[in-house]
Amino acid sequence: MQPSGIEAGVKLAGLCKALGHPARVLILRHLIARPLGATCGQIVALLPLAQSTVSQHLRILQDAGFVSSANDPPRTIFAADPRGIEEFRKRVGAL
Repeated sequence: MQPSGIEAGVKLAGLCKALGHPARVLILRHLIARPLGATCGQIVALLPLAQSTVSQHLRILQDAGFVSSANDPPRTIFAADPRGIEEFRKRVGAL
């Protein structure tokens, strides 16, 4: 079933909103360049942001489907999700 034009627009707007902060774009670029992923601490080391702020940005990217996570106790590994990135590309390409 094809989503209506309004539903597709709402979905694309949500994806764009998730990328609407420069830190989230940098985080996603970093994760794309690291196929094995990175911990929050490794990402914090790259940015002049608090760990809690980076965690919040990761959650937003995860909720939008751009990032996935896997528990590797005692840490969590975050990675770019190719499916979410491809969905974004397709939706932007359909404009």
